[in-house]
Amino acid sequence: MSTLLESEEQVKVINLWVSLFGMRVLIGLEEKGVTYEYQEENLDSKSDLLLQMNPVHKQVPVLIHNGRPVSESLIILEYIEEAWPNTNPLMPSNPYDRALARFWADFLNKKFFEDAFYGILKCTGEAQEEGKRHMLQYLGLLEGELSAGGRKPYFGGDQFGFVDIVCIPYACWFPALESLGKWKIPWESEFPRLQQWMKTCMERESVNKILPDPQKVLEYALQFRKRFVSFE
Repeated sequence: MSTLLESEEQVKVINLWVSLFGMRVLIGLEEKGVTYEYQEENLDSKSDLLLQMNPVHKQVPVLIHNGRPVSESLIILEYIEEAWPNTNPLMPSNPYDRALARFWADFLNKKFFEDAFYGILKCTGEAQEEGKRHMLQYLGLLEGELSAGGRKPYFGGDQFGFVDIVCIPYACWFPALESLGKWKIPWESEFPRLQQWMKTCMERESVNKILPDPQKVLEYALQFRKRFVSFE
């Protein structure tokens, strides 16, 4: 086996195919044009490599760059931006705009994911209804943020970037959340800018390549939900 030259980079991603967080990392690497090796992880029987590279959380995704691991998707995205700064910037150049991007990414990572996404995926009855209310409220906030940019196509304006990468993986999960919640998100009437934004993002090669088939996501979601819901 030949030995890699010191100048050559080794990039590997440990991930679960359906992970929203892992999709972000892969889209970021694709946008930067970084060649990487992919390792699919079984979280029911975690690999030695995952436990070695992320001993604190023992979760995916993990980016391994020249043998050194980086964990947590938002941290990984910022690392990708700094490690490969010369191609396709993901973050705005203005400090205030960068702060706003981090704010919305944190919102999507915490309130949107925990209150709305998990509220629908893992709950039934009134708790699930509360998750739906959160979803509509939070989508409204995102719709307003997009509208504040005028006719520009992305959260960052004309440039596909950090907030878009953090948010777009939800697109392949929305049909599953609708099915599990037995409802429909009123995209056309209440969130037309978000609807157009998703279509625009899906036209990007990086997004179209990485996001899985929503039907396969639904099949996974139905099995995942059984861990939290004993009957329907």
